[in-house]
Amino acid sequence: MTEGPRVAVLDYKMSNLRSAVKALELLGARVSVAECPAKADGADAVLLPGVGHFDEAMRRLRDGGLDGVVTGAAASGVPVLGICLGMQLLLDSSEEAPGVPGLGLIPGAVRRLGTDRKIPQIGWNPVEWRPGSPLGTLEGPERRTYYFVHSYAARPDDPADVAGTADYGGPFVAAVARGAVAGVQFHPEKSSRAGLALLGRWLSAVADGAAHTTETPR
Repeated sequence: MTEGPRVAVLDYKMSNLRSAVKALELLGARVSVAECPAKADGADAVLLPGVGHFDEAMRRLRDGGLDGVVTGAAASGVPVLGICLGMQLLLDSSEEAPGVPGLGLIPGAVRRLGTDRKIPQIGWNPVEWRPGSPLGTLEGPERRTYYFVHSYAARPDDPADVAGTADYGGPFVAAVARGAVAGVQFHPEKSSRAGLALLGRWLSAVADGAAHTTETPR
């Protein structure tokens, strides 16, 4: 039996690590929990989970040298997937933490949800995937409904970096993708079959060396 890809899941003590690791292992990935850069060496892909505040997350990533793991992987074409806060960290900045730079892998900023509805959004929401998105599916709503917990969302500078959108009293970006780097605002590890299917598509792309996209990274 062919071994699954090796995925380094970054542990900076601000994520629902156990659920993400369990989901990846269920799908056949060989998971390495990386609290330091050395434990991510040789990984086929990097997963950046996250819950909490943008400022504290960036501080912990930088203090542990894990920010360099993410940016180094992206520079080398190694697939990176950010989940929830981990997706937001991929951008340049966030309204949640003015003046604090993000990882800068997806040009743009993170903004508070523009809605009259209760914030944070907590619950299930269908995602409209861009045709050809490396993460998405065009199956029915039951196959592309995911679990969200968030008050902020990404606003990429380039519309081509938007991989999926959702609506919560107004549209917002639910997924981004640029070259080998991708991110989802929702929690696929908590999103039942639809979430596992998404992680499975990502792992298949990793295993195939597709780096999330058939396009040349910009």
